Amino acid sequence: MDIAFLLYDNMTPLDFIGPYQVLALVPNARIHLVATEAGLVRTDSGMRMYAEKKLEEVSRADILVVPGSKDPSKTMANARVLEWLRAVDASTRWTVSVCTGSLILGAAGLLQGKRATTHWMMLDQLRDFGATPVSERIVFDGKRVASAGVSAGIDMALALVGKEFGVPTAQAIQLAIEYDPEPPFQAGSPRVAPPEVVQAVRAMIEQDVRA
Repeated sequence: MDIAFLLYDNMTPLDFIGPYQVLALVPNARIHLVATEAGLVRTDSGMRMYAEKKLEEVSRADILVVPGSKDPSKTMANARVLEWLRAVDASTRWTVSVCTGSLILGAAGLLQGKRATTHWMMLDQLRDFGATPVSERIVFDGKRVASAGVSAGIDMALALVGKEFGVPTAQAIQLAIEYDPEPPFQAGSPRVAPPEVVQAVRAMIEQDVRA
């Protein structure tokens, strides 16, 4: 099972690390970390990740994972990346995104006519790519799988393992990483967070995008 992760400058680290931790525990998984060029990639939190291969070194994958970013616009406009995504998607069993990674898939033309989700602040932008926005944590539509903001990537990866490798395997991985969340606050969604918190987060993200 070949699993390729697209890495790029300004990506959000948990979008990658969460699904990576889950999928790396799949039996016989071969993980490929891919970027426009092999080497260090700087995330939007300042952390650096190492891409082992450049795009041209990976031409196929069984699972393709595209993480998101506070501002994915540069990657969305990178013709080389978009061409690579389309080429690899032709071979995949699953093409998946975390957070605004779905906007990158959309820019590549891979969400036309598909149901998809993304971070709640960017949800309506999916319409620009012919997708139907769905306010759910995980959305499966054929072989396309989209997850909502950042932490939803862990849930998505476990759900994907359940479908591809069976529920017992997914349950074993969930237990192995002790994924048993008990959030200390009911503020993980704009539906339940206090209005002033929602507004503060909107302002914070909009400022980050403008920076």
